Amino acid sequence: MKNILIIILTLFTAFSFAQEKEQLLALKKANNYVYEGNSLVNEDDFVSAEMAYRKAISEQPTSIAGIYNLGNSYYKKGNYEEALYRHQQAAKNAVLKTQKHKAFHNIGNILMQNKKCKEAVEAYKNALRNNPTDDETRYNLGLAKACAEQQKDQEDQNKDDENKDNKDDQENKENEDKKDKEGEDKEDKKDEGDKDKKEGDDKKDEEGKPKDEKEDKGKGEDDKKKDQQKPKPQPGQLSPQQIKSLLEAMNNQEKKVQEKINAEKQKGVKIKTEKDW
Repeated sequence: MKNILIIILTLFTAFSFAQEKEQLLALKKANNYVYEGNSLVNEDDFVSAEMAYRKAISEQPTSIAGIYNLGNSYYKKGNYEEALYRHQQAAKNAVLKTQKHKAFHNIGNILMQNKKCKEAVEAYKNALRNNPTDDETRYNLGLAKACAEQQKDQEDQNKDDENKDNKDDQENKENEDKKDKEGEDKEDKKDEGDKDKKEGDDKKDEEGKPKDEKEDKGKGEDDKKKDQQKPKPQPGQLSPQQIKSLLEAMNNQEKKVQEKINAEKQKGVKIKTEKDW
């Protein structure tokens, strides 16, 4: 039984040693890839450098150096989104404060590049929590605070301008509504005035008498005016019709008298003419 335990311990120790040796070998390979990547970055060969850093991460997934340096290569290339992701990953996996400090410091720099000053302030504060003596981080923190304050003032100004614009729009709308309402009131009053006038005309036309009777009355008045325009016989004068009748009578009378005279001439008797009137 004792021999069996010794054998198991020996195998376990050998396995652990082999595993540790394998880990050390993977770490060594990862570090070599990191060094290779750093050299390629210095030569501005970002594509090859990225491949080297990824090999380092593949050999040692928890290798902070590979993740951190890959993030730096993205930052130098201008790929801030990928750089931010890699440095956040490095800050999360880091064990040592020095590693966390560097990761948060670079996160702050990336956020400043993206004009996210308020978030950058928090990143620099986290960096200083892990290394309070870093003057560069403290200086960047001051810049981030000033930037954040300026952005806040600008946001407040934009908000005030927006509120002012909304207020002006509301006032303009209220004035337009007021004008529309006044216009509608004027139209209503005009319509009411026209209606009252029409009703007054209708009432005047129907003051106790039908409209057709008024028309008859109007017709009679016209005839009356025409009659008034005709010349009326004055006292002691004859009307044209009377004169005409009288002339005809006189002509007839003269005709008769002439006939009598002619007859008397034939008989030799003188006849006195008389007027009928």
